[in-house]
Amino acid sequence: MLIDTHAHLEMLEDIPQVIERARDTGIERIVAVSSDLISSNKTVEIAEDFPMVFTAVGIHPHEASSFDEEVLSQIEDLCNEQKVVAIGETGLDYHYMHSPRDIQINSFRRHIELAKKLDLPLIIHVREAHDDVLKMLKEEAAWETMGVIHSFTGDYETARKYIDEGFYISFSGILTFKNAEDIRQAARKIPIERILIETDSPYLAPIPFRGKRNEPSYVKYVAEKIAELRGLSSEKIEEETTTNAKNLFIFEPPEATTSIAYKLRDSLYLNITNRCTIACVFCGKWRSFMIRDFNLRIKKEPTVNEVLDAAGNPTLYNEIVFVGWGEPLLRVDVVKEVSKKLKEKGAKRIRVDTDGLANLVYKRNVLPGLKGLVDAISISLNAQDAETYAKVCPSKYREQAYFAVLDFIKDAKNYIPDVTASVVTIPGVDVEKCRGIVEDLGVKFKPRIYGRVG
Repeated sequence: MLIDTHAHLEMLEDIPQVIERARDTGIERIVAVSSDLISSNKTVEIAEDFPMVFTAVGIHPHEASSFDEEVLSQIEDLCNEQKVVAIGETGLDYHYMHSPRDIQINSFRRHIELAKKLDLPLIIHVREAHDDVLKMLKEEAAWETMGVIHSFTGDYETARKYIDEGFYISFSGILTFKNAEDIRQAARKIPIERILIETDSPYLAPIPFRGKRNEPSYVKYVAEKIAELRGLSSEKIEEETTTNAKNLFIFEPPEATTSIAYKLRDSLYLNITNRCTIACVFCGKWRSFMIRDFNLRIKKEPTVNEVLDAAGNPTLYNEIVFVGWGEPLLRVDVVKEVSKKLKEKGAKRIRVDTDGLANLVYKRNVLPGLKGLVDAISISLNAQDAETYAKVCPSKYREQAYFAVLDFIKDAKNYIPDVTASVVTIPGVDVEKCRGIVEDLGVKFKPRIYGRVG
């Protein structure tokens, strides 16, 4: 099954027939993407009519001149609809300049803010504006919500920069054009866990349909081209890109509930965010947000009271752990408040699993605030040096992150009784060198077998 992650269905006159052909071709989902307020309303209506269609709402940079706070408010209201899975398309386009640059930038910035507020991914359009888009993604900390660079037209180095910011790269029919060698090189080299496919219907029909109207059923030609470029089967590309799309977008029906608290053995795990500071190449959420039978995909981050309600009686467990598929200390105030309440209810032991970058994120030391509330902390070291760390745990902080983790481990001993530094055993990581570093820091060492839960 395939997922077309970007199609302008509202521009097509024969939508029922288009949907039927897509289904017959093996398309499982279509993300209908909007360009302005009118199309945003229209795509929501289309998604209501067709079960396989989901939607993104937002204002295209071409239409940025129509953007104001009232439009933003209406876009936000539309996001309450169950089948809205993203904000977009938004971004910057300096080729046609249908809207002035400063107006595009303001619109893009407000879209990023909305995506972060609602914890929805971004669908980003960029043409002749990579430097400014990358600059804004960094300035606005867009990695907190993630997203996709749609219909990518840059080279590998540019793609790598977006991936380092936590974004996916989506390829369209342009990949099949004769003059698209730079794009093909990017499709060959970037991690397969970061690839999506799309049609951008009705535009950019792939060869052999170039020059004709595009539609979602043609997305298979994009998948086939990527398979050819990477020397893989089409089935493998279908599987990988579908998994990636399901990890980025929330396609679950209303009855699919999120597990805020889940029990493994004699411990209770608390899942309070999907946001991460880093994008570890080994992270299981690139494959699925499921752990055992628990769905950890969060659409709206739980409040303190919601976490406490989900946790129930803390005395039933030997240990309560803040972990999930995200970095819990990105919500450090929630961790502190929940821990305080659970301690008052008799919790035996509270642990936090963290990447150790909270001090770098907040630009202050968060550890003193955890004293007396957190009994144990497990900190992911994951590399023997800064260069390796930047490869296996990429982030906007790059090699600086590694030294921040070391400092965090060293300082944690002053505030938390039980400190462990862990390493995932993947190729390229020298586990024994890591063990020596951790022993020198004076804390416990734990190698974690790649793929094992708990």
